[in-house]
Amino acid sequence: MATGEAQAQTPTIDVPPLAVPQAKVRPHWAMNIIGIAGVLTLCYFGESILVVMLVSVLLAFILAPIVDLLTYLLLPRSLAAAVAILLLLAALGGVVYFSYNQATTLLTDLPKYTSKVREEALRFRKSAERFEVLPPEHEKGVLSVRPATDWTDILTRGFGSASAAVLAVSFVPFLVFFMLTWQQHVRSATVMLFPLENRHTAYVTLGLISAMVRSFMVGNVLIGLFVGAVSTVIFWSIHLPFFYFAGFVSGFLSLVPYMGILLALVPPIFVGLGHTDSQDVLVIVATVLALHLIALNLLYPRFLGKRLQLNPLAVTMALLVWGALWGAMGLLLAIPITAALRIIFAHVESLKPYGAWLGE
Repeated sequence: MATGEAQAQTPTIDVPPLAVPQAKVRPHWAMNIIGIAGVLTLCYFGESILVVMLVSVLLAFILAPIVDLLTYLLLPRSLAAAVAILLLLAALGGVVYFSYNQATTLLTDLPKYTSKVREEALRFRKSAERFEVLPPEHEKGVLSVRPATDWTDILTRGFGSASAAVLAVSFVPFLVFFMLTWQQHVRSATVMLFPLENRHTAYVTLGLISAMVRSFMVGNVLIGLFVGAVSTVIFWSIHLPFFYFAGFVSGFLSLVPYMGILLALVPPIFVGLGHTDSQDVLVIVATVLALHLIALNLLYPRFLGKRLQLNPLAVTMALLVWGALWGAMGLLLAIPITAALRIIFAHVESLKPYGAWLGE
């Protein structure tokens, strides 16, 4: 009996079943392709909205130091943001006014050497006609009408019309204002969207993206001013008309990826028609080419290389993709977008291989 009672009082221990490790499910490569295609489709059809938002973000990063300085001088942040935006609009208005006056003066003086321009145009046209291939259906007495290419449609593709473009651009100052006034709230609220264990990583990632974008914008402005100033001095030395206008325009156009050299040659050569000889043209070409190489190989790595950390292949592919999606604005925004993606990929464990592929 005692033995039976002892057995009855012995507690039973429930042993949990052994945990069977589950196989880690990895997404199929087809799902990745579908996801990438979906994102690119969204970017293509949402161009007008996304471009306005991204341009506003870039401008907000440029004006943030000015707002911080004004708030340090005891101005309310909303008032400081308004003052910074007004200063930006005043600067843009001054540039537009100066450019318009110079363009008007240039057009006024253009008839002085119209014959030279006409001769060059006729010579180019005769050379082009030698290589023109007529279509098979071209017959004598048949008039072929070809639609003209409207370059404004290409540059404003995605906005629909001029009124839609103006409406979209009108949102930029308001977006920049609210981004500056609600900067801390937006950043903290964005971090709170992530799980608790990932908030520190999100906070660090946002800080790195902010520093990269600010360095990218400020670095491009400084490099453009340097290249424009040197170009202006050299154009002045060869007595180029409107050297102060052509120099800075050429300097900033040289910053356009891949097409910078060709675009930078247009202003000085155009204003020099009828006033410069072949030796001066060689000086202009050599100046633009040398400054572009200096900016690309010396200034860019020094001011932007540590922040961007993108390999040339990734930059080329980014320009191709974003240029095809958004046209001219895609070329301007491709590098900061790709650099921001590289920073995000580098801080997400599952995306680190993609970040390493984009990096140097």
